[in-house]
Amino acid sequence: MLSNEIITRVHAIIKDKDRVLADEGDRYCYAYDASFGVHVPDLVVQPMCTEEVARLMKLANEHRIPMYPRGRGTSLSGGPLPVEGGIVLDLSRWNQTLVIDEEDLVAIVSPGVITATINEKANQYGLMYPPDPSSAHVSTIGGNLAENAGGPRGLKYGVTKDYVLGLEVVTPEGEVIRTGGKTVKNVTGYDLTKLIVGSEGTLGIITEATLRLIPKPVATKTAMVIFDDLVDAGRAISHVLTSGILPSKMEIMDQSCVVAVENYQPSGLPTDIEALLLIEIDGHPAALEYEIEVVKQACHEVGAREVRVAQTKEEESDLWQARKLVSPAIVQHKPTKISEDATVPRSKIPDMFRKLKEIRETYHVDLVVFGHAGDGNLHPNIIADVRDREEMKRVEQAVEAIFKAAVELGGTLSGEHGIGTMKAPFMEMELGKIGLDMMKRMKSVWDPNNICNPGKIFPKPNQRFTLTHD
Repeated sequence: MLSNEIITRVHAIIKDKDRVLADEGDRYCYAYDASFGVHVPDLVVQPMCTEEVARLMKLANEHRIPMYPRGRGTSLSGGPLPVEGGIVLDLSRWNQTLVIDEEDLVAIVSPGVITATINEKANQYGLMYPPDPSSAHVSTIGGNLAENAGGPRGLKYGVTKDYVLGLEVVTPEGEVIRTGGKTVKNVTGYDLTKLIVGSEGTLGIITEATLRLIPKPVATKTAMVIFDDLVDAGRAISHVLTSGILPSKMEIMDQSCVVAVENYQPSGLPTDIEALLLIEIDGHPAALEYEIEVVKQACHEVGAREVRVAQTKEEESDLWQARKLVSPAIVQHKPTKISEDATVPRSKIPDMFRKLKEIRETYHVDLVVFGHAGDGNLHPNIIADVRDREEMKRVEQAVEAIFKAAVELGGTLSGEHGIGTMKAPFMEMELGKIGLDMMKRMKSVWDPNNICNPGKIFPKPNQRFTLTHD
């Protein structure tokens, strides 16, 4: 627990007493995220300016107090959990800055701005902020930056790091630095901007970001492609991409997902299938007519049963709404959802689908598959009941098998959810001892007292993956 002296010094920094939360009930609200585990902080502070963060970090560094930056808590990997106690920095109220500079095509934002709000504001100027994680309407840009969030549009437009031109960051020692700026090109020294984005809050606290915007596409078209074989759906992905067409989105849903969505909120999706792809293309209306025909032909060539093209914006919206409903729909069957995002090279997607089928049968788990198939970022989700200890042990074995399969196929542990606490035990599997040690050495230089989001990314000795706690 923090001493009264420390709490008094925190109050001297944060004058508004309503932004310092010490009551047990308030602190418990910050003990969770969207993953697993309960870790109660000693204190929660809600800074609203860079100076407050800098002074708090100086205090924490002086007294070796763990500091945990947090947005809206939508992390699926344990990113903001205060696993060693200490102070949670709740940045979600710090949303005052959202400036669109239409001449330089950038947005300047505070860390607590909701991600979807940035795109909505950019749209008013005929521009777009492409990264679109599923949680965009509730997650903060600060959290997206920390985790390098992706989304369906990642296929064509890339992920969060591809749109970050500059950052303001408070270091673990309480110093304020700026990386990058408004220029599109910048090769002055090491690229600290890209290093910090995706570092999961372990290298510093992001207090402002300069984001690249692009012109908003004029029009879109969406096709639903139906398959009787999940592996054929995987083959279709590469076939479309090698046909000369680059869709803006290419999402996959297996039969279990489709059935769950239809039971949850019927929308007319076919359920007598093994998989379906949702493919969106964007650009000029005249070009889209040609491109959608190429997509249809490419899918039929690899065994698609049917290709349905949405004829109205309402139909298009309904298809994408069905995709968004997958997560809430699948938990109607069982209450516990283990959300993974193992990513493989596009050419290995059919192989990964075969592996996932084997894992489902081997461990007798309710495994469903959906995700951003166009860039290989699959979301194998397992639905279970955390109260069933025997089932959860099988789930743990299945998750480990999923990660092993992804790495063996030349893939990675995470495409967008991050490592946090959930995937730390598997880091050496992908990086090797030397690669992991290099990252640890970088962390120790940036944060010599290990106060910035400790307990994340790097596994503790003999740490194992577990979803239950004795």
